[in-house]
Amino acid sequence: MSNTTTPSVVAIGELLWDMLPDGRKPGGAPANFIYHVAQNGVRGTAVTAVGDDELGRDLVSILADNDVNVAAQVNDYPTGITAVRLDDGGIPEYDVVKGVAWDHLLLTRQLIEVVEQADAICYGTLALRSPETHDTIIELLKHTKPGAMKFFDINLRGDHYSKELIEELLEAATVFKINDAELLLLRDMFDIRGTSDDDACRWFMSEYGLDYVILTGGSTFSTIISKNGESSTLATPHVEVVDTVGAGDSFSGTFTARTLLGDTLAEAHRKAVNTAAYVCTANGAWPEYPDTMPDYLAQAAQ
Repeated sequence: MSNTTTPSVVAIGELLWDMLPDGRKPGGAPANFIYHVAQNGVRGTAVTAVGDDELGRDLVSILADNDVNVAAQVNDYPTGITAVRLDDGGIPEYDVVKGVAWDHLLLTRQLIEVVEQADAICYGTLALRSPETHDTIIELLKHTKPGAMKFFDINLRGDHYSKELIEELLEAATVFKINDAELLLLRDMFDIRGTSDDDACRWFMSEYGLDYVILTGGSTFSTIISKNGESSTLATPHVEVVDTVGAGDSFSGTFTARTLLGDTLAEAHRKAVNTAAYVCTANGAWPEYPDTMPDYLAQAAQ
């Protein structure tokens, strides 16, 4: 497929080092997302900011080495880092350092042009914790072309969110991805009571005019609901988990890429589940892809 017809995806927000128990690994939800977009054959661009330091230069270099375009502003703040603790099941807890480069993303004509050309945009709540980056991302979302997918992968971290922010980002979205723990929190926040999780997802779809709602249940299931009435639910395949860092982002990136490339909802969902399972078998969020992605779902069915 030539570059003139290959879909283009932009992820806006944090780029950082996950400081894992066994060393540092590149991360940040939008960066994780765009890495997996690129590995699935779609043009990916990371819009972010890094410090004028070795940590920032290394991150930009690693993304470029993995076929990701990088629109990274360099400013006087340090490159982002996150302390990551893993529980006995490899489930991460994050301590995201404040006052870092990606908290100070400036609106520029270059970024507007990058967004205007994209077929899909991904964003979450974390990067909007600072007023400067908040205003930049909200403005950039106004410059998407008609029909562009706007993928809101909520990724709640610590206290870096509010109901008002979530509502603001939902208003801009066409796709909303949330995990079961986040949905529990949002059911209280939005006073969605006495209904099933499926009904709650459909409430968000109706209330905010969404094309898709994606609910992931970690080690148990994932469900994708489409506005056209189609839905897909798959059990999460069992794998030997090293850590789950970036697994949800790999799901999102794969689903977005495969949808843009013309896969059906069921096909894109299946590939997203297999990619997320593979990421759980590796260290960090950006593992090198095998020549052929294992079909864990087929293995589980045998």
